[in-house]
Amino acid sequence: MRKVYADNAATTALHPQVLEQMMPYLTTVYGNPSSLYRVGAVAKEAIEDARAKIATLIGANSANEIYFTSGGSEADNWAIKGICRALKKKGKNHIITTKFEHHAVLHTCKALEKEGFETTYLDVYENGIVKVEDVKNAIKDTTALVTIMYANNEIGTIQPIAEIGKLCRENNVIFHTDAVQAVGNVEIDVDKQCIDMLSLTAHKFHGPKGCGALYCRRGVRPEILIDGGAQERTRRAGTENVAGIVGLAAALELAISTMKERNERLTKMRNRLIDGLLKIERSRLNGDRDQRLPGNLNMCFEGIEGESLLLKLDMAGICASSGSACTSGDLDPSHVLLSIGLPHEIAHGSMRLSFSDENTEEDIDYILEQVPPIVDYLRMMSPLWEKIKEEERNN
Repeated sequence: MRKVYADNAATTALHPQVLEQMMPYLTTVYGNPSSLYRVGAVAKEAIEDARAKIATLIGANSANEIYFTSGGSEADNWAIKGICRALKKKGKNHIITTKFEHHAVLHTCKALEKEGFETTYLDVYENGIVKVEDVKNAIKDTTALVTIMYANNEIGTIQPIAEIGKLCRENNVIFHTDAVQAVGNVEIDVDKQCIDMLSLTAHKFHGPKGCGALYCRRGVRPEILIDGGAQERTRRAGTENVAGIVGLAAALELAISTMKERNERLTKMRNRLIDGLLKIERSRLNGDRDQRLPGNLNMCFEGIEGESLLLKLDMAGICASSGSACTSGDLDPSHVLLSIGLPHEIAHGSMRLSFSDENTEEDIDYILEQVPPIVDYLRMMSPLWEKIKEEERNN
């Protein structure tokens, strides 16, 4: 049986070249970077080299604008809570975000609402893209922050980040973007795109889990989230994950150096798969077809449950994911799919496939071979599908 890993939006495999660069800091160069002796100083030097490399790769003006975190969720929490709490003292208590953000953003906004903040949740429409005009209309004198993800983690749609950044800069509003899915997959220049804060994490582009970063433009100073020691220039306490930081920089450098060729190949593979899956009766692509990540597609198949589809795909050796939150014990379908206007009964039958440079045309062939009969099998047992077909016959 063929094995196909098609859930790279969840996490990617650690690249061998990245592991090779990490190994010294997992074995021989294990010193605490805050130490004065040589093995600690070497570790500290590796961190600063990585910081400078990452700053250059994302278009930051200074290495000091990069702060290392435990991952994307911490970076989102720090950016949003930190800057909002800092600006609340100046009478700014309003946040603008979208309805389909990652829960690291949505739950953070909900937590701040308990502290007296007001949040505006913008629509993203059927194509899964926020309108710049909506952002403009939502900004008011009390707006502390606009936080809008760069690319959606479920349906892969890419937002008009540069236009939003320019708008925020013109209105003196801080702009943060959760770029966890985008970094390493699309070209990013935080300076040119007027991004004030950006969150990223290594394991989305073949780096290690447990290491991320927050970019903060010079002069943007969110309040401290984690108190303790003087690491990260006193801004983020905790002994640094040296191997993870080295791996993050190595993975990002590798991802960006191979991006153009990889994206051209993945886009062709993705489009071929979309065309093939749309031949299935009552199937639909979720989100804009073109304005999306090269390796992402999200489909719905009426009359089935997404979880059953995933289990059958797993039995066929295909690792995929569902837009439904049922996998975490919640019976409600994905908030992302509901935000683009899908009814519950259709949103439940979703499937996300996400690819990396390790996937091949043969993987696409195998998925196209396996999915249609699985959908047919599940529909044969589905009362909902029988109801759909009966309504068709009666009409």
